[in-house]
Amino acid sequence: PDFDPVQIAQEYETAGASCLSVLTDEQYFQGSPEYLRQIREAVDVPLLRKDFVIDARQIAEAIEWGADAVLLIVAILDDDRLREFHELAVGAGLSALVEVHDAEELVRAKALEAPLIGVNNRDLKTFTVDLDTTGKLAAELDLSQTLLVAESGIYTRTDVEHLQASGARAILVGESLMRQENIAAKVRELSGQAKQGEGGHE
Repeated sequence: PDFDPVQIAQEYETAGASCLSVLTDEQYFQGSPEYLRQIREAVDVPLLRKDFVIDARQIAEAIEWGADAVLLIVAILDDDRLREFHELAVGAGLSALVEVHDAEELVRAKALEAPLIGVNNRDLKTFTVDLDTTGKLAAELDLSQTLLVAESGIYTRTDVEHLQASGARAILVGESLMRQENIAAKVRELSGQAKQGEGGHE
């Protein structure tokens, strides 16, 4: 496939993305640590290592490879490891995006006093998407103390505005951007810099 992660990252940055999520998981998402290293050399915006972090060594790797943040998925970690990894990441100067999907997971994330919480609108058990998941969980947060990131199922500027009204201050978008022929135009559309449909295809 004609896939150039560095070129794509540069397009995102030029279009105004404030942070880039880089897949490093090879088994499930065809990512690569090498993508993170290469992209770090090519862009200035912060980079999130997107992976299934289940071992402390992965946090050290993230730093070595040039990441500024790591993803901690509450659903795959017990409380002890979640706290350990969060403290390790923050102590090392990384940001930790703590990802939740339901109220039970949110309680666990709040126990960390995590300043950065992501709500995955996709149920990882059924893969169904409900954008209202963000709003339901936002209601349980002190949004003056927490930066809420909405994740998954975001395709249009209308989706973004709905999530902003629900309390999200940032969005994490993957699939809907990667399917675009003109990535930069879609980034501008979602971020409100352009009207829907502007730019067409390259």
